[in-house]
Amino acid sequence: MEENKPNIFEKSTEVIGGFQIFLSPLLIGVLIAAIIYFPNPNNFTLIIAVAIVILGIVIGLILALRIYKSKEGTIHFISKTASTPEIEETTEKNQKK
Repeated sequence: MEENKPNIFEKSTEVIGGFQIFLSPLLIGVLIAAIIYFPNPNNFTLIIAVAIVILGIVIGLILALRIYKSKEGTIHFISKTASTPEIEETTEKNQKK
């Protein structure tokens, strides 16, 4: 039997999902670095800010690659985190009435 290999569309959506997962820790790191650096700009706070941004990059890469290589993939992870089961339950209850 032939294995079901992902086509170019599935592969590209997985890559986009991985990029979105990578951006979350990176943007948090950039925000924290800006909060540390801009009130008192000097060499010491610059070094700390750059270290925090690099840490955000590393954490983002690790998360994105780990989720990308998992069995479900990045799109399943993003859709699971973006779902709103509380709203869906309320909507289903209102429709049954």
